Amino acid sequence: MILEIVQFLLVLAMAPLITGIIRKAKAVMQSRQGPPVVQPYRDLRKLLSKGSVVSKDASWLFTLTPYVCIAAVIVAALLVPVLYTGTFGFVGDLIVLIYLLGMMRFFMALAALDTGSAFGGMGSSREMYISSVVEPTMLLSIFAMALVAGTTSLGSIAQDIASSGLDLVSPALFLAAAAFFVATLAENARVPFDNPATHLELTMIHEAMLLEYSGKQLALMEMASMTKLVIFLAILANVFFPWGIATEATPLAIGIGLAAFLLKVVLLALVIAVIESSIAKMRLFRLPNLLTSAFMLALLAVISYYILGVA
Repeated sequence: MILEIVQFLLVLAMAPLITGIIRKAKAVMQSRQGPPVVQPYRDLRKLLSKGSVVSKDASWLFTLTPYVCIAAVIVAALLVPVLYTGTFGFVGDLIVLIYLLGMMRFFMALAALDTGSAFGGMGSSREMYISSVVEPTMLLSIFAMALVAGTTSLGSIAQDIASSGLDLVSPALFLAAAAFFVATLAENARVPFDNPATHLELTMIHEAMLLEYSGKQLALMEMASMTKLVIFLAILANVFFPWGIATEATPLAIGIGLAAFLLKVVLLALVIAVIESSIAKMRLFRLPNLLTSAFMLALLAVISYYILGVA
């Protein structure tokens, strides 16, 4: 249990760092100096030292939402294998994980509508528009991996695939991983779905829902978003490609698991930075085409496992 708590604390501690790495990598690729990789930590500390300004039109829902969001990602982080395949499996499985993230999105959308802001309403409607395809894609892509292990527990899936070596490597694995990667970009408001660095009202989705927050409340919302990104990267690294993760609670295995996790997550963060520096945000009405393609990849992964008899 101590090791599982350490995994959870590592996810929380790394969340601002991964965001800082992405921002720094984008700056380097764009020939800019950019902020230091520790800048997100400084931003959070600054926000936590300030008071919050709440709209007179906001209700208790607006104040409650930051705590619901941070609580949702904390519980979600307990379910994801990071260094060791052991997780708090009794808390829930991949279905609970998807519902936790869905609850976070639901409260964010309601809070954005609660203030009566036109930008908030626009961001909420766009977020729900995208989520209608993203959630089935996430569920189906991880379910393709669950077919292999015969369980929906993320830790058990990682344990089964890591213990099998390269025997389970197949095209279906890469199809499911590609679908989940596209869902990762959509869920975390990354290019081409959204631009986290913009405040233009015609392009905002995630940022539009946070415009009314400030101070400590904004710090909680930003921390929840950063942690959510690391959770998605951890799933990609240790559920779809869990090789290197510790399957035994020994110091050597944990050390190798830590090195493998850091390497895979940083590489994924750099891939995101390359994508955001190479392509522009897509038009809103073109996004369903990309999301539908990702859903079809996840569906093909499930069908492939049944055809190949792996399940």
